[in-house]
Amino acid sequence: MKSDTSIKRSPFFYVGDKFKLIKEIKQYFPEKIDSFAEPFLGGGSVFLNVDAKKHFVNDIDINVINLHKYLANSSKKEKEFFGKIKKIVQRYNLSRSFFEDVVPLSLRKTWLKTYYAHFNRDGYNKMKSEYNKVKKDTLILYLLLIYGFNRMLRFNKKGEFNIPVGNVDFNRNVVNALHDYFEAMKSKDVVFSSKDFKKFILDLKLNKNDFVYVDPPYLISASEYNKLWNEDLDRELMSTLDMLDKKDIRFALSNVTAYNGKKNEKLISWMSKYKVHPIKSNYISYHNNKKKQINEVLITNY
Repeated sequence: MKSDTSIKRSPFFYVGDKFKLIKEIKQYFPEKIDSFAEPFLGGGSVFLNVDAKKHFVNDIDINVINLHKYLANSSKKEKEFFGKIKKIVQRYNLSRSFFEDVVPLSLRKTWLKTYYAHFNRDGYNKMKSEYNKVKKDTLILYLLLIYGFNRMLRFNKKGEFNIPVGNVDFNRNVVNALHDYFEAMKSKDVVFSSKDFKKFILDLKLNKNDFVYVDPPYLISASEYNKLWNEDLDRELMSTLDMLDKKDIRFALSNVTAYNGKKNEKLISWMSKYKVHPIKSNYISYHNNKKKQINEVLITNY
């Protein structure tokens, strides 16, 4: 599917990111927004594509927020940012087709579909090991995300980044996404925070001219970041959204009512009092490369 060049893609490239759905979802958003609030930021493809006077974006994962802050600050010194990238990928001898092709033809022939993983493994593991000794270099963390399996952020109990190398490259798509992010940061007034979603929403003191977009972990789906979500948090989120509705504050909630045979019955019951817009999902499983059976919805109170 050819991408819409008017839609900005998050440079995080998260699995489950709303990049492919933002055009469909955005048609249901309010036309005029004073403050846009997003309590579950993730990669950020939604806020990048929403116009508002001010953006308040939040994620409970401080690593996610630190990466966003780093990239936002880098928008003011883009040339320096890419200069650092080049030095690091050359130092660890990682694939870098965005400015030079260094993967040997012999490796491409031997490993037709996985040559990037084979080429990058040693350098990636060395970069990961050195990062885990210090855990302070945000740019290295970003590169671990880009070159890592499924573009995930995951840490063990010791706080060590523990994602294996992915079959990926720092290519022109990554550069384009970074350029789009940098351009967006130059024109948006953005405030980043890392709080519990309810505290984030309550602290903002929103009004009827504002808008809250909510894309939480999905209770019945199988993504890595959904493992920290549970029924109690799902109920607390619904209660928080009911509170917003009573205050005439507009919200939109992305979620799934069904996923590979499972149903979120509590969500189905709760959403009956609001407007429900079916969304055409096209998520692909990395395990079997087939479309997942999923019923995605956008729930709005306006």
